[in-house]
Amino acid sequence: MTIRRAESKDISRIIELLTQVLEIHAAIRPDIFISGTTKYTPEELAVMIRDDTKPIFAAVDDSDRLLGYAFCQIREILPGGNMVPIRSVFIDDLCVDEACRGQGVGKALFRHVADTAKAMGCYEITLNVWDGNDAARRFYDSLGMRPKETMMELIL
Repeated sequence: MTIRRAESKDISRIIELLTQVLEIHAAIRPDIFISGTTKYTPEELAVMIRDDTKPIFAAVDDSDRLLGYAFCQIREILPGGNMVPIRSVFIDDLCVDEACRGQGVGKALFRHVADTAKAMGCYEITLNVWDGNDAARRFYDSLGMRPKETMMELIL
């Protein structure tokens, strides 16, 4: 397995995996997510793939077939205000093909993101996990991640 930046040739496979993620979220929160849709269009992905502030990392097998991805965003808290200036990497989405889960692909993607973030001088990696996505929560816990803040809701 190799981890590289996503390329235009990966878009159709990324869409397949985005669908897998969406269906997990739609099962947990059908009041928010619409089954049968995806988070990004192929056109949006084509732009994102070229954006160095939003790198998409692709885990591929020996035949260059995409096994999983990590959508990242580089974020900066600038000097001023009441917070210390920091640079971080936010993982907007991480998915491993359901047929490949449990084989170390997600861990390798996460480690690649962590190594990249460290090389860039980042302070932290952050991400969000939907309440009810227990498998994702266990996965991130196993990598040493801990809650930073909790978003609360009251559905009206």
